[in-house]
Amino acid sequence: MSDTTPTTDVADLVSVRYMVDDVEKSIAFYTEHFGFAVRTSFAPAFADVIRGNLRLLLSGPTSSAGRPMPDGAQPGPGGWNRIHLIVDDLAAEVDRCRDAGVAFRNEIVTGPGGQQILVEDPSGNVIELFQPAAR
Repeated sequence: MSDTTPTTDVADLVSVRYMVDDVEKSIAFYTEHFGFAVRTSFAPAFADVIRGNLRLLLSGPTSSAGRPMPDGAQPGPGGWNRIHLIVDDLAAEVDRCRDAGVAFRNEIVTGPGGQQILVEDPSGNVIELFQPAAR
């Protein structure tokens, strides 16, 4: 995995929000399996974790982001949008994650740009692990 040294200036970070079912489980998942560091935690409502310049906002059902929309639609986790993490050795990362009980949506897929696999966090949000093709 790549550098996880956190920056403290939020203006230097790229932020992505994931709706999660359990903020504390999500913190553990991202810090234990993918090298994120906790920036702030207001669990059980909200936390943000960082890896390099990526700030991942973990919003639970009781967070402001979890409030229903005017039409009654309820924000929730899952879907197909995803963060994309580049790895040096995809097969080794898959083995490491499988040994830790991490869930996958598929098997390794190979394309012209490299190889990828989709991981699910405890709430069903997707992380793509990607190994670029040798150039």
